[in-house]
Formats: sequence, structure tokens, C-alpha cells
Amino acid sequence: MAHELKPLPWDPKRVTCVSEKVIQWHHGTHHAGYVKKRNEIEEKIEKFDKAAANANYSDWGELKRRETFNAAGMILHEIYWENMGSDGKHDENSEIVKALVNSFGSFEKWKEDFVATAKASLGWAILCWDPSDGKLHNFLVDFHNNGAVWGAVPLIAIDVFEHAYYFDYGPDRAKYIEAFLNNLDWSAINEHFKKSVPKH
Repeated sequence: MAHELKPLPWDPKRVTCVSEKVIQWHHGTHHAGYVKKRNEIEEKIEKFDKAAANANYSDWGELKRRETFNAAGMILHEIYWENMGSDGKHDENSEIVKALVNSFGSFEKWKEDFVATAKASLGWAILCWDPSDGKLHNFLVDFHNNGAVWGAVPLIAIDVFEHAYYFDYGPDRAKYIEAFLNNLDWSAINEHFKKSVPKH
């Protein structure tokens, strides 16, 4: 079955960290482009003659590289949109906040780490639960498919490619990151954590 662009999970007027115009471009054109290309690539993979594959150069190798780039781009954007739409207030007694405190020492230490990761990344900062140690980590992902940790469950993803914020904030990435954090829906993040992370 072909992949489809998921609709935004909220009214754009509820989102304050980016403008409606940027949401329209980012979701309707940029995010949609990853969905479209993922479908095109998967169709080509189905029909491709794999006998010519080699490690020096082959069209097969490029298809497989762009397959993961577009698949991860689609998935990360879905998480990015799902994070937004509330006031950024968190419940100290929620399971996700307790897990953040357990992993980072305090909510504020997690936030400091996340902001620094988002400032340093070329593309994404992603809060993930890592099954190898049972803790939460902020991973720096320069490109959609570069920097991920196998088995980790992404919970919060901020897009810090320039297309995500330059129209609204210019070069002030820090202001965009702070606005994003102030627009997080911690109730939705907590539900995703409870559903996706075993034995937390």
C-alpha cells in the first residue's frame, strides 16, 4: 500500500512556534515530498534488476540510500507535527517526565541538553528511549538517516534545518527552539511514551 501524507493533528491556529504559512509549505510541500519520493523509490525497487548491484557505484545502491532518507524524513516529520499544539506545560507526575528525571537528573537538565543538541545539529534533535540501557537520550541526527540508534523509540523531534524556521526567525535558531518547547503537547508525548516504551 502506498504511503500517504498524514493530515496535521491540530488546527494551525493552535500552533504558535511557526507561522501558518511555514506550516503550509513545510507540511504540504516539503513533508509531502518525502512521502511521494518514498512511494516512487519503493515502486522502482519492486521492478529493479538487482544483478548489477555493486559497492563501487550502482543505481541500486543509490535507490537504497535514498529509500532510508525519504522514509526517515517522512517519519520524523510526522513526530515533529504530533509534538505541537499545546502550551508546553508538563505534569511532574507524568511517566515521561519521571523518565526524563531518571535519565537526566531533572527536567531542566533534559531541556538544557535538548536545546544544546538542537543548536548543534544540522537537521534534527530527537528525544529517544534507548532499549540498550533503558534510558532516554537526546540524539543528534544531521540527516534523516544519519545518527539514528537502532531500536531506539523517537518521542520528540525538532526539525532544525533552515527551512523549518528561517522565514519566521531568520538566523535566531535559539528563539525557534524555545518557541517549539513552549508549544509542546506533553499529554500527547506522555501517551506515546506509555504506548511505545515497554516496561518503563
